[in-house]
Amino acid sequence: MTGCETGDEDVSDGDPGELLTRALGGDEVAWRLLVRGLSALVLAVAKSYRLGEADAFDVCQHTWLSLTQLPAGLRDPAKLPGWLATTARRQALRVLSARNREIPCMDREDPAAVLTPESSLLRAERDRVLWEAVARLPERERELVRLLSRIPPASHAEIAAHLGIPPGSVGPLRRRVLNRLRRLLEIEGYDHA
Repeated sequence: MTGCETGDEDVSDGDPGELLTRALGGDEVAWRLLVRGLSALVLAVAKSYRLGEADAFDVCQHTWLSLTQLPAGLRDPAKLPGWLATTARRQALRVLSARNREIPCMDREDPAAVLTPESSLLRAERDRVLWEAVARLPERERELVRLLSRIPPASHAEIAAHLGIPPGSVGPLRRRVLNRLRRLLEIEGYDHA
């Protein structure tokens, strides 16, 4: 049995070590008593990390599942409450750590992502000026900028094959072309800020 239901059973009346030994031996009543009697402790530890209800219950279930997966049980079954608290703490920290690695995607309905008429006009003007400057570059350099502006951009290998140059030359060529393009825009009065 795994779960995090809490109840009126008080494990302190019985020996948690004895209940654990019986539970690991297959006694369902002992499992129920342990889970109902000690889940409040596990949930309290999880909630002390300011986890939401769903995450706290996930931590609780994972903690109990970890107990069932111990190959030989606990060395000292009498220390079950401490083991559960420690395991719940570690799992709560894993949940928090995983949250820090999540990268939310931008919602299409995000008001900040919606272009205003003014920002659309400025973007169009910027693009026009940029492509006019690109048009003044030599043909091979114009082609490089076109390949770089694709979505997704062409890889170095694709650019090298398309332009007929060694792949190791793409980076230095790109740097020279972008520097030349920046200088052309600065001459026109645009800064790179």
